[in-house]
Amino acid sequence: MDKPNNKSTTNSDRQSTGKRSLVIGGLIVIAIAVTPFIFYSYKSFPDESQVWETSLFSLSTEFPNWYNYAWYLVGKIVPLYLLLFWFFTCKHWWHWIILVPIAMYSFQLWGLLRESSGNYDVLEIYYLIPLMMVLVPAVYLIRAKLFNRIRGNDLESFEKDLMTKKSTWGQIKDLFR
Repeated sequence: MDKPNNKSTTNSDRQSTGKRSLVIGGLIVIAIAVTPFIFYSYKSFPDESQVWETSLFSLSTEFPNWYNYAWYLVGKIVPLYLLLFWFFTCKHWWHWIILVPIAMYSFQLWGLLRESSGNYDVLEIYYLIPLMMVLVPAVYLIRAKLFNRIRGNDLESFEKDLMTKKSTWGQIKDLFR
């Protein structure tokens, strides 16, 4: 059985895939390029009172004024926005560790939106510790398995390596090889 030689559909498929990739890449570039405008949007909020009144709505905040609240808000949203882009577009094996700062900014943003207390960015570490206790060892385990496959280490060579005497500096260097 011979395959039909149909180069025109193959080229058109490649072209449509290439165009789609360019469009998606262009949208990502634009989304990242507008982040300074998103960040400096806090300057458009009122800076004189805790109550923001318009003909459509009336809002109040516990912050000294809306300008400060918007500054804190975009200070959490923009890094979270960029970290999410990084996480979803990263192709490296270690990209799961990016979830730690994503979680940190998410907890900070949640506390800021709730306006639960005047102590912002204080208790988030207690929420992050359980996440870090799972993520950090998991990422290190993935790293160890990948490097084990790349090097082809077996259990006997691992035991032999453990039995050799090394200086403290040698042990530290072994952690990162």
